[in-house]
Amino acid sequence: MSQAPAARVRTLMGFDFGTQRIGIATGQRLTATSQQLEPIKARDGIPDWDLLQRIIDEWQPDAFVVGLPLNMDGTPSDMSRRAKKFAGRLEGRYHRPAYTHDERLTSYEAKGIVIAQGGSRDFGANSVDGLAAQLILESWMAAWPLEE
Repeated sequence: MSQAPAARVRTLMGFDFGTQRIGIATGQRLTATSQQLEPIKARDGIPDWDLLQRIIDEWQPDAFVVGLPLNMDGTPSDMSRRAKKFAGRLEGRYHRPAYTHDERLTSYEAKGIVIAQGGSRDFGANSVDGLAAQLILESWMAAWPLEE
């Protein structure tokens, strides 16, 4: 997996990895903006690769950012190991760099945003995964701004 962002990376696709759903967002480094897409279902962390291919074909990202769910003390968790594996598969399948980014508390933050906006607290039925992917992507872009 890629270490430091390349200067040529302009469009990104961010992921909030999960075993049942994977949140997706797209972003532009030039404007440092992003938008969430509809999450995709996963079976034990494995997405429908054909569906993901169609989404990637539509949005044409230069690179991927996968949230890394570390423990609160910064140590790796089982889910962070699985998220790294997912990032490696994205890089291998789609021949684009995949970066991982600390995502601690993004799902919590996403739930807080939905509640503050008066949304449903049934997060099983009303996924916040796309919003979490958007937060991960925006955090990565803030950490690695585009330098012209």
